[in-house]
Amino acid sequence: MIEVDLLGYVISFEPSTFLGPTMFLALVIALLSGYPVAFCLGGIAVFFSLIGIGLGEIEPLFLTALPQRIMGIMANFTLLAIPAFVFMGAMLEASGIAERLLESMGKLLGGIRGGLALAVVLVGSLLAATTGVIAATVTTMGLISLPAMLRAGYNRSFATGIIAASGTLGQIIPPSIVLVVLGDQLGVSVGDLFLGSLIPGILMASAFATYVLVISALKPELAPKQGEFNLSMSQIGRLLRVMIPPLGLILLVLGSIFMGIATPTEAGTLGAIGAMGLAALDGGFSRQTLSKVCDETLRTTSMVMAILIGSTAFSLVFRGVGGDQLIADLLISIPGGKAGFIAISMLTIFALGFFIDFFEIAFIVVPLLLPTARQLLGPDALLWLGVIIGANLQTSFLTPPFGFALFYLRGVAPKSITTREIYMGALPFVALQITVLMVIITIPSLVNWLPNLAYS
Repeated sequence: MIEVDLLGYVISFEPSTFLGPTMFLALVIALLSGYPVAFCLGGIAVFFSLIGIGLGEIEPLFLTALPQRIMGIMANFTLLAIPAFVFMGAMLEASGIAERLLESMGKLLGGIRGGLALAVVLVGSLLAATTGVIAATVTTMGLISLPAMLRAGYNRSFATGIIAASGTLGQIIPPSIVLVVLGDQLGVSVGDLFLGSLIPGILMASAFATYVLVISALKPELAPKQGEFNLSMSQIGRLLRVMIPPLGLILLVLGSIFMGIATPTEAGTLGAIGAMGLAALDGGFSRQTLSKVCDETLRTTSMVMAILIGSTAFSLVFRGVGGDQLIADLLISIPGGKAGFIAISMLTIFALGFFIDFFEIAFIVVPLLLPTARQLLGPDALLWLGVIIGANLQTSFLTPPFGFALFYLRGVAPKSITTREIYMGALPFVALQITVLMVIITIPSLVNWLPNLAYS
């Protein structure tokens, strides 16, 4: 209890009533400043731990739990899947396999109106799932497919919208590092999360593909037909040789997880080795390619681990000053019970997705929501919660004017394409994502059916 004499009036208050909110507010300000997230988290943790000790809110002995927590992160076998899946996706990109896959899909579907856009959805789904990093996927798809679509006479808003939307599909289509991180933070099996997100992911990609076919038929000027393609048997053989190996690799990775043959970490390693093998067979493997892929993997993994260590320090100090209990009490008191909690949680995550990356949200916000989610929804609903968080973030990253995917595409799109055209192209896909998200929230069995079937 602290007493302050203010103009003759003595005001008494508990430090815990302001330390927690002040700490969270300081984090928000630090994140908006653009300073590296990991250092924001660690620096605020140190600063408020000193204040907490000075005010008697934190015992110095309490902070000795931090080294054990960091050692727990380093010993976490599940997190080893992150560099494996990043390496796999980066190798498929750097070796040119992804580009050839897109070209082959475009030729195969060329006779269909909107076929090139449909190929972007299919290849974008696979590429987004393997990398799990929106920046890499949208940038790669923009560089590969946007010039081809513009040359084919596609409407510029339609072309940019389908590329940006396809690049965000990796949030819920397995295998993805997004799902690996969510599984670790929520304390649910990553394999179950992969299974649970499979139907929603296919539903989301199918919604995009259906929209492409329908809008191309209704408004032919958006997607001119490329003419009839009469493929010979030799051409079909070449297309199959390009398409089957990467598709087979992804199916092998997922199949080994779903059938219980390998853990996600082991399957990720299998995928990384398989990607190198495919690159070697395709002539795209070299010392320079390997160096580039390893560098990208190291950068992404180091960023993730630095944020995770910083968020661990932040959450420990935040808990020490009573912030976690304050948030739990606030969330439980929200009117509407479970529905109110889901609404507030989704709106908060959606808004934060405009300003900070997925990893920061997973490591900062999800642990704060987890205790209340366990209490209100029950432990069995955490799998469903993880999938709707992924789908929600996918929508946030595509929504104008702050969606990250739109910024990444703006960076690689020709200057002749205006930002307004990119935003207008994204809006129909945002509406589709919101619709699918509401379906997943309303029908939890879409998430739970496959995991339950696997255990039956």
